[in-house]
Amino acid sequence: MTVQPALDGTIPQPAEDFETWVDRVRPAFETAAQSGREFASWHIKVAEHLPEPPNPKAMWGQLLHRLHDEGLIEPASWTTTRDGSGVRTWRGTRTARRRSAA
Repeated sequence: MTVQPALDGTIPQPAEDFETWVDRVRPAFETAAQSGREFASWHIKVAEHLPEPPNPKAMWGQLLHRLHDEGLIEPASWTTTRDGSGVRTWRGTRTARRRSAA
């Protein structure tokens, strides 16, 4: 696929897709899961200075649900964000914690 240069002659960078973003942020969530501590996605995002996904309103949740479906994390509780919204907290499964011990 060819990309047309912008009017100033620069070539625009392609927008990051969901899978590329997941590859960038997943290691931080795997480390959190292996620790066994409870966390909300925004805790990891802030602590690790993670980039926003292409669609922030949907894709943070998609990532956490994927990790849950893969058996890496499980629901733990609820907490609030800085603006007072309720969000689920997670913790690593025994499988995730065993990976860190291996």
